[in-house]
Amino acid sequence: MRDTRLKELADVLLSHSLDVKPGEKVMVQGQTNTKPLIKELISGIHDRGALAFYELADDELMRMWISHAPKEVFAQTNTWKLEENKDIDAFVQIIGEENDAELSGVPAEQFQMAMKEMKPANEFVVQEKKWVLLNYPTKAAAQKAGMPFDDYVDYLLEVCTIDYKKMSQAQTELSTLLDNTKEVKITAEGTDLTFSIENIPSVICAGKRNIPDGEVYTAPIKDSVNGTIRFNTPSPYQGVVFRDITLTFENGKVVKAAADKTEELTKILDSDDGARYIGEFALGLNPVITEPMGDILFDEKIAGSLHLALGQCYDEAKNGNDSTVHWDMVLIQRPEYGGGQVYFDGELIRDNGLFVKEELLALNPDQLN
Repeated sequence: MRDTRLKELADVLLSHSLDVKPGEKVMVQGQTNTKPLIKELISGIHDRGALAFYELADDELMRMWISHAPKEVFAQTNTWKLEENKDIDAFVQIIGEENDAELSGVPAEQFQMAMKEMKPANEFVVQEKKWVLLNYPTKAAAQKAGMPFDDYVDYLLEVCTIDYKKMSQAQTELSTLLDNTKEVKITAEGTDLTFSIENIPSVICAGKRNIPDGEVYTAPIKDSVNGTIRFNTPSPYQGVVFRDITLTFENGKVVKAAADKTEELTKILDSDDGARYIGEFALGLNPVITEPMGDILFDEKIAGSLHLALGQCYDEAKNGNDSTVHWDMVLIQRPEYGGGQVYFDGELIRDNGLFVKEELLALNPDQLN
C-alpha cells in the first residue's frame, strides 16, 4: 500500500531541494528498506524528464568491508566513485537505519583510513553537485527516538515536508546579521565560550541539503575559540553515543575534554590535527523538532538549540580547518534544558532559546510553525 505522503516528500526533494531539470542524471542511494521512497523518487525523476539511477546499500556489508579492506581497496573505490560522481547532476542519499551501533565494531584506524582515502569522491559531490541527505523512518530510528513506530513515521513525514520556502525567507535576517558580526558569546549552565566569526560567510539551510532542515551556520576563526562549553544532548559518532561532553578551548584548540566515555572521546580528538578545532557554528531553528532523538540530522535543528562541529569546515563557510572528522554537538538553551544566551558583539540575540531582536522574531517557533 502506497503512502501518499512519500510522494509529497519525493516532490519536496526533487523540486525544492534539487530543482531537477529535464535531461539531468539523478543518482538515488539508500538501504533496501528505503525502497518505497526510492520508487517514488524514480517515478518523480522520470516524470520530470530526467534520468534516474539507483544504488542499494547495506550496513552489515559495509561494516565487514571497512573492517577488513586494505588501503588499496578504499583508494580504488574512490577512483571509481569519483568518475561516477563527475557524470551525475544530482544525488539523493537516504539513510534507512536498522542498527545505529552497526559500525561501532569497526577499528578506529580502519574507519579513519577509509574516510581519508574516499574523501575526494565524497567532497566532489558536496562541492560540485546538487545533493540532499535524509533519513527514512525505521523501527530502529523510532526506538532510538523513544517513539512508537507509527507515531515516528507521522512525525518524520510532518517535519520533512514543512514550508521550507517560508523558513528560508525568515532566515535571511539572521544570515545578514551573522555576516556583520565579529564576536559571538555563548553562555549556559557549564558554558562560557567566545569566538570570532568576522568575515566568514553564513549559510541558510532550509531544505536544500538536508531534510529535515532548519539552521543557519557559519564557522569560527580557527584560533579564536576560548572558554568552555557543555553539550546537553546525546552526541552520536561512528555508532557510539556520548553524553555530557564538556570541551575547554584555548586559542581554538581543545585542551581539555570530558564525557561519559572520555577515553573514546580523546581518541577521536587525536584523529588528526584538525579534530581538536571547530569547523562549524550554527543555530537550530526547526519549530517542529523540539527534543533530542539521537539522530544528528534532527537534533542539530532543534528549536532553541545551537551546535558546534569539531573538525572539517564547509567550503561555503571556510575557516581553514581540515580533518577527517566532522562531529556535530548540540546545546539546547530552552529553559527546560537549563536556559542560556547567545550574544553577537555584546548584544543579546537569543535568550533561553527565543530570539529577542526585533528583526529575528519571525524565527521563533510560534511564527515558523
